[in-house]
Amino acid sequence: MHIPPYHKRKGWQRFLVGTFIGAIIAYFIFVYMHGYMYEQLLGENRDLQSKVNELENQNEALLKDKKDLDEKSKEALTVDSIEIEITNKDELRLDRLIIHDLEELMKKEIEEIIGQDVIIVSKSSELLKSTIQNKNFKVDDFTYKFVVHTLVISPTVKITVEAEISN
Repeated sequence: MHIPPYHKRKGWQRFLVGTFIGAIIAYFIFVYMHGYMYEQLLGENRDLQSKVNELENQNEALLKDKKDLDEKSKEALTVDSIEIEITNKDELRLDRLIIHDLEELMKKEIEEIIGQDVIIVSKSSELLKSTIQNKNFKVDDFTYKFVVHTLVISPTVKITVEAEISN
């Protein structure tokens, strides 16, 4: 069997050369597209890796902060300050100076709770109420008696009272 000598014809030579050059061009296009895609993937991979590292660092910082807060929460909370509010100051027409004096007198009466543990103060909340209610406070020739309505015990003790003028 004899293979016809197509390689000697000009038409076939152009076809074979065109196919060969087309294959080379296609190979270079493939290499370029593959390199460009690989470059994109490497850039995206590095961005994601930096985000992962950043999130890991943030997670470590938050875990350390949580551990510190857990250690702080194990420490006993203490009473830092006392806030007193008189609810009916407008009805009794009390001015700011009298209100200030009354609040200071009440704070002076229960100032021993400052620095105490909140748990200890909460156990003796009834004693705290009765201390304020059973005491008469004298300011400017008037004697005031108080009824405790609310008592919030936290690092800041908040007491809401209602004033009565006693005879």
